[in-house]
Amino acid sequence: MGLRLLGRISVGVYRLAVRARSKLFSLMAGGAFSKFGKKSVIVLPIRLHGEGRIEINDRVFIGANCWLQTLPDDQNTSPAISIGSQTSIAGSCVISAVRQVRIGKSVLFARNVYVSDHKHKYSDPNLPIIAQGVDKVFPVVIKEGAWIGQNVIVCPGVTIGRGAVIGANSLVNKDIPDYCLAAGSPVAIIRKISESPDR
Repeated sequence: MGLRLLGRISVGVYRLAVRARSKLFSLMAGGAFSKFGKKSVIVLPIRLHGEGRIEINDRVFIGANCWLQTLPDDQNTSPAISIGSQTSIAGSCVISAVRQVRIGKSVLFARNVYVSDHKHKYSDPNLPIIAQGVDKVFPVVIKEGAWIGQNVIVCPGVTIGRGAVIGANSLVNKDIPDYCLAAGSPVAIIRKISESPDR
């Protein structure tokens, strides 16, 4: 009985410490962003690059081990990443943007999601790919209420519709309409969410 109580207390203290550290970091670091909304929380550790072009709205949750980065776009200083209110992004997700990745309100990301509005150049065989810069920059939009499953990759130029569900391990290389269930690599639309799966 004593060990059980000690275990519960230890776990409770750990949770409180993690929450307090995350809230303190979020309060202190919020000013570095283009916008950082009320009651939004970033859980440490996190990798940040170009946070001055990242816009986080109210009540956003960003889990541990995420990587948010914006890359230079000539003289453009407008937000390249915008995350809507009440969106929840689980741990180990990557969002990378040169020009625009826009995530709507109340979007749910599972773990290990990768979203980018660009690709790496690889046309010059005399240069390492890491030295060639980026190419094919096209905006990405994930609309309100969508759910992005675990290990999903969202490619440049894609729009994912309102309330859409993307199944785990999918490669999203085309637009997904509102309220659709889609999955696969490459992704395919399985059915409208309003339709019964038994039909």
